[in-house]
Amino acid sequence: MELKTHLKLDNTLNGELLELKEGYAKVVLKTIQNMVADAEGLIHGGFIFGAADFTAMATVNDPYVVLAKSETKFLAPVKVGQSVTFQGKNIESNARKQTIEVTGTIENKKVFVGTFYTVVLDTHVLNL
Repeated sequence: MELKTHLKLDNTLNGELLELKEGYAKVVLKTIQNMVADAEGLIHGGFIFGAADFTAMATVNDPYVVLAKSETKFLAPVKVGQSVTFQGKNIESNARKQTIEVTGTIENKKVFVGTFYTVVLDTHVLNL
């Protein structure tokens, strides 16, 4: 399956798509020095959220998908050099609305969980 959304993202900052199927996406975020928040090597949560959001958008895989709401939990810190694998699964579809569950893991340890509520528009959000 070919990715149809978020094609201009910098994958070094938002994660690289590994697998894409109907209602499912898998993304890996390889953390780098540019993501570090402090002297200890803690990765800023915004990069974790960004990769999770990209995973949700890829799971829907429509060029006009937008995020309406999210409920997320950061379960463990991520350190520079670690790779986080995100998996997105469509858990509910209602016409234009889709709910995506995203989990982020490092070597089978959950570091992130989230529910992303998406909407597929008729046109690009900037053209509304």
